[in-house]
Amino acid sequence: MTTAAATELHTLRDFLRYAVSRFRAANLFFGHGSDNAWDEAVYLTLHTLHLPLDRLEPFLDARLLPDERCRLLDIYSRRCQDRLPAAYLTHEAWLGEDRFYVDERVIVPRSFIAELLDEQLAPWVDDPWAIEHALDLCTGSGCLAIKLALNFPNAQVDAVDLSPDALIVAERNIADYQLGERIHPVLSDAFTALTGKRYDLIISNPPYVDAEAVAALPPEYRHEPEMALGSGTDGLDFTRIILREAKKHLTEQGLLIVEIGHNRAALEAAFPTLPFTWLETAAGDEYVFMLQAADLPATI
Repeated sequence: MTTAAATELHTLRDFLRYAVSRFRAANLFFGHGSDNAWDEAVYLTLHTLHLPLDRLEPFLDARLLPDERCRLLDIYSRRCQDRLPAAYLTHEAWLGEDRFYVDERVIVPRSFIAELLDEQLAPWVDDPWAIEHALDLCTGSGCLAIKLALNFPNAQVDAVDLSPDALIVAERNIADYQLGERIHPVLSDAFTALTGKRYDLIISNPPYVDAEAVAALPPEYRHEPEMALGSGTDGLDFTRIILREAKKHLTEQGLLIVEIGHNRAALEAAFPTLPFTWLETAAGDEYVFMLQAADLPATI
């Protein structure tokens, strides 16, 4: 960033304009909480200045102190030069109204399952209090496990991940929400450490990016753990494991809910006899499927 920027920009409005120009000139990719340069500039600016994230207008013409200017120019520079997702710069990510700590040990949370949990999976779950045992497979930062516990108040939740580093982040978030007595981090390769355990509800936002898409990912995504993104040639390797093993871990009336990105057509072609129910989200009904325990054959 130039010396001119530090001396000629004065108000928050000035810095927002400057940030948008720099972000667009750098051809940044937006997909970790915002989808455009303006929203990202507003978020990074308000966060850096410790201002309310939902209140921009009163501060637009406020003049900034020298140290505030330096901090803003630094975070804009890191976003442009390092191509770090905003969440890694601020160490926070949001799912709905819930905030979570994140860093480069975990993928930036962005799951469509979150909004379904906030609706307590209605109408598929009649009584949220009846969910006593739940599993979040591939928990990452623990965000969906926490959503499970918040929305199903009687549930004991296992939060499973293969990455010890991810579980450290998950434990921090679990502690932040004071849910340590109800959410149990488990180091496991899929279901291998869960022998004999059964759940009323299993959710998973597993790796699902196919090999071609992984090769074409923008730089921002390459800061995320590779194991949390790619899943074989067609993106379905981990989903196949889930479909093969889930029945052994579901109660008789249990539900399985899995996010699979843009792989609906490939999944239905690979498993033509499974009666997938595609759940409606804000983005449509292409991304999250549900199966009841009875829908899953004993072997796949």
